[in-house]
Amino acid sequence: MATIDNKGRVRGTAGSVVYRMYRDKNIIQGKPAKFKQTQESIKTSTEFGLSSSTAAIIRRAFEPAYLHRDGAAVSRSTQLVYRSIRNGFSGSVGERDLHDADLSHLNGMEFNADSKLSEVLQMSHQVEQDLDGRVRVKLGSLNTQSGIKRPKGLSAGKLKYRVRLMLVAFNFREEYYEHLEVKDVDFGSYETLDEQVVSFDSIASPSSILMLSMSLLVYNAIGLDEEAILINSKAFSPCALIGAFQSTAASDRPKVAVNQCAASYPVEQKNLHHMGYVGNVLMLKLGYWMDQNASMSSKTAKKVDLETRIKEMGLGIRLGKRTSFKK
Repeated sequence: MATIDNKGRVRGTAGSVVYRMYRDKNIIQGKPAKFKQTQESIKTSTEFGLSSSTAAIIRRAFEPAYLHRDGAAVSRSTQLVYRSIRNGFSGSVGERDLHDADLSHLNGMEFNADSKLSEVLQMSHQVEQDLDGRVRVKLGSLNTQSGIKRPKGLSAGKLKYRVRLMLVAFNFREEYYEHLEVKDVDFGSYETLDEQVVSFDSIASPSSILMLSMSLLVYNAIGLDEEAILINSKAFSPCALIGAFQSTAASDRPKVAVNQCAASYPVEQKNLHHMGYVGNVLMLKLGYWMDQNASMSSKTAKKVDLETRIKEMGLGIRLGKRTSFKK
């Protein structure tokens, strides 16, 4: 029911029309109509929800690396994960996750578009994985005077730099991720770095996806003892993914919700974390809905076939209706 308040403004619902206030304006709009989602729209929404949950886990895992992200990082990372899954090598909609995806779409994903790593740090890099699964990074030479775009208002005099490489393993089907290793390359202003190779010793499980980030941390030396203070902020905190390697023997998709108390579930330790991931639950619900839908369709088809047969036989009766055999 719509009512008029003491200022003469109409509020509420009258039939199919809704009256409401927005910024001192009386808004009149139609009542939203209910509609039945198609099977394809349900599949698509499920996959996008899975992508959103996956991207949230990736952002959480790399938070110690990027420190500060920009406001659009949520939608940007979700879109890139969604694109990776959509262009995957196996599985169909509702039956695929990041373990089926083309991870090349994640390479270069910036966590802070306000200070892109590709623009701030002019240092080439090449990421490789050997046959044993170890990752190594070839870093190009760097002249700090011309190869680093410093934060505004800071002179190079007392600045110190750290290039941080963080390697993380993800298993979305078993719902855990692990911080494997962090490697730092430190240097000061007015230095020139030669080409070098940074190697990681950790070998992740074959069922894990590996992702590697590179970030630039900037420190300002203050006081008589020149104590180094980190000055990264939301306006300046360059970090991006520079490598992603697909699992070579992915775990089976869970047939029930993952039980964190199960004996096979990894025990949470210092560098190993439970995800709180909902992607598997979304796929399980979609699978259940599709099975139920298929069952209902099968019953409907059988009913239609029987009605057609009865009509062809000229019996003159309808299913579900009482029929009298009295003359």
